[in-house]
Amino acid sequence: MLGKDIIKHAREFSRYIRDFKYEETDTGILFPEAKTRIAGLYEDHLGQTPNLIPTQGLNHILDVAISDEAKLTNFYLALYSGNYTPVAGLTAASFAGDATEITSTSEGYTGANRIAWLPANPASGVIDNYASKAAFTIQTATTLDILGAALLSAQTRGATSGVIISAAKFATTRTENNANVYNLGFRITSTG
Repeated sequence: MLGKDIIKHAREFSRYIRDFKYEETDTGILFPEAKTRIAGLYEDHLGQTPNLIPTQGLNHILDVAISDEAKLTNFYLALYSGNYTPVAGLTAASFAGDATEITSTSEGYTGANRIAWLPANPASGVIDNYASKAAFTIQTATTLDILGAALLSAQTRGATSGVIISAAKFATTRTENNANVYNLGFRITSTG
């Protein structure tokens, strides 16, 4: 539904964004006149957490689908440890600092970069990586507290470039021990 409706009604969705005729809800973006909602969810061993699609992410999705912006080929999942609730004005440039992105490899997770989001092909208005969740191997002397996650286009931890598509603060802290593998999925849907 996402692709068909947005492409079919490209001008209307562009006008909704330009004229601020959308509502950001706890579960996504609602276009009341189109009776369409775009929403995302993060999924881990404790369940699902609704996301916020910041304005930068929404604009990117619409620009790629119905305008002339080039499609980005890769997206990456990032974890954060700050007591931060994402807001509509969140950008890729502000994410690492505002949310306190986990960038350490000794008190965080192994590997130099954010973990690639590898989704299956979209079907029925849904795209996700649930069949191949991102695996973060925890590296810590004691425990690591994860308070939220985000989906960004820049691979480097702490990067301030690129686009942020989604962010969420978890309802409960995820406390992980050394050598645990924390698996994270992200899904985006469009419903009408």
